[in-house]
Amino acid sequence: MSEPTQEQVIDIVSSIFVVQNIVITLERMEFEITDPDFKEKFVMLVQRLEPLNLVCFMRKSEERLRIWVNRLPPEPKKRRFLSRAQIQRILFGVVVAFVMIDGYYRTVGVNEIVRIGDPLDFAVLYTFSLVGILGVHEAGHIVAAKMHKIGTSWPYFIPGVPVFGIPTFGALIQSRGLTTNRDILFDVAIAGPLAGLAIAVIVSFYGAYTSPVLDDALVEELSGSFVRLNDSILMTLALASFGKAGPDVEVLMSPVLFAAWLGFLITFLNLLPAWQLDGGHMARSIFGQKIHRIATYASIAVLFLLRYEMMAIFILLFSMRNMSAAPLDDVSPLSKNRKILYVAVIIIAILCAPLPFSVWPQ
Repeated sequence: MSEPTQEQVIDIVSSIFVVQNIVITLERMEFEITDPDFKEKFVMLVQRLEPLNLVCFMRKSEERLRIWVNRLPPEPKKRRFLSRAQIQRILFGVVVAFVMIDGYYRTVGVNEIVRIGDPLDFAVLYTFSLVGILGVHEAGHIVAAKMHKIGTSWPYFIPGVPVFGIPTFGALIQSRGLTTNRDILFDVAIAGPLAGLAIAVIVSFYGAYTSPVLDDALVEELSGSFVRLNDSILMTLALASFGKAGPDVEVLMSPVLFAAWLGFLITFLNLLPAWQLDGGHMARSIFGQKIHRIATYASIAVLFLLRYEMMAIFILLFSMRNMSAAPLDDVSPLSKNRKILYVAVIIIAILCAPLPFSVWPQ
């Protein structure tokens, strides 16, 4: 396809907006518009220009609305030893293997104290639980992106350190389209955590059912030999539904319950209004760039208080390079319903947070 001429671009923009002024430079074409209903029209413009290898931005300066039209940079051609699809399949296979190994040895460790079942059976349950939480999380992003006609890659699962750490560091997808406005940025961001959380809640109840309660003599005997994990409110509720929560109740986590604990932790971390996490995209879409930057540093402080120093440092270092993703239309405000929904996001983040104190009344 031949490159569009300046006249063609002017005709496309003028067919959608009332154009007051046009400035053409070597870098871009700039259109000044006066149209109060620009939000939906701008979505139409993006869809018209993207097939022509053009990208447009909506900005406001001196109380005037301006549209910038630029050429999309050509994709660098790289010689790949493996295709993207092959890399995704290999990473998925490695993560499944690592989670299986981790689940097997976690069950063996629990069985040495209180027998809960066959290690291989629990390894399979653990794998379905943890990979399911991560996979459904990413599927939520993919579905929301496709609803807004944005292409994405399939998930890239990230291997971790089984047995001695955690078997996976999560998963991610790559966007192959343009985020037009704040509504779309918010929708794609929120869909992943909500979808993954639904699976984590289901897993938590089965995990609570399979986790044994230790008697006082065994607790005293094992004192100092195992690590206590901070529970979230949702985890406490799942345990309480089986009478396994209370100030003097000690529960030994089964691998399935540990998968749920990781699921709640992942949801909490993703909902922090920081950097380019899902919560960061939501905060950016509501509050804009300046407050989002402040929220990022506040989130880092919260992570330090909760003793998640490595995650805090990770966000700090990467936010220095690229703080946030700006939509093409950074003028239109987020819709009212989405602002109300963000209140629910804050509540969910609190419910999933690994609290350093017991929520059970003493």
